[in-house]
Amino acid sequence: MQNGSGAPRRTMLGGAMAGAAAGIGLTGTASAAERGTAAGGGSSRAVIQPRHRTVDGLSIRYADSGPADKGGREALLLCPWPESLFAFDQMWPHLARNTRLIAIDLPGFGHSERRETLLSPKAMGDFVIKIADAFGLKNPHAVGTDIGTGALLFAAAANPGRLRSVVIGSGGAAFPIQLGTVLRDWVFTPDITPYRGIGRQVVSGALDTIENHTLPADIREDYLSAYEGDKFVESMAYVRSYHTNLPALGELLPDIKTPVQIIAGRHDTAVPPANAEYLHKHLPHSRLDYLNAGHFT
Repeated sequence: MQNGSGAPRRTMLGGAMAGAAAGIGLTGTASAAERGTAAGGGSSRAVIQPRHRTVDGLSIRYADSGPADKGGREALLLCPWPESLFAFDQMWPHLARNTRLIAIDLPGFGHSERRETLLSPKAMGDFVIKIADAFGLKNPHAVGTDIGTGALLFAAAANPGRLRSVVIGSGGAAFPIQLGTVLRDWVFTPDITPYRGIGRQVVSGALDTIENHTLPADIREDYLSAYEGDKFVESMAYVRSYHTNLPALGELLPDIKTPVQIIAGRHDTAVPPANAEYLHKHLPHSRLDYLNAGHFT
């Protein structure tokens, strides 16, 4: 169930579109306008219209493709880190053709309010179900790369059948922990003081590693402003919980019956493919596909 395709290197958003579309089961042909937008011939940013609503007492930023009546097909899209719901900018018009999309900035990420007790994959998995309930998503497909990986797997384990399918990847999952040097330091360093007040610089450096794609200036600023000041160092608490959360997740994986699509970048040095292989080995209903790309797949 692995695809060793040597396809051309993909941009962060192009690869994500392919993976999410495959996971949600979209088929058919996009319109010329949609193809132009996805290829950079136009901007879909007017389509994603961020709003805020209160979920479990927190101000959560979201975007809703609406209307709700699209044959019952629904998808919940969770922002990666250190980005925001605008990570779905290019894929939005394609996926929204026949699916109601709800994109979310998770608490403590993007431009949603933070709650310290939610900054772990297990706690965030519980909150994901609260989000689905709040938006009336009865049995959605769920897409959550990066930090969404652990959250969605915990959600699927605790709520069998609640999610129709799960698309994950580029997220720390293996135990013992297998991460690249920088991310590993964020997880293990005993002193996070050096990261205080430099969120914009850290995020800017991460975004500069994106290959074959230049972020629109307003989207880049959305990412940078989401983690400025101490917001980035506060969000690090999520990955610093991997010590306890990943062993617990590993014990749950064999019992998850939800179909899981795993996407991995062959050249990901931040979250090596070993994490995807670990998940594929232990998830009984999973498929693993590789993209000829780095971390931002």
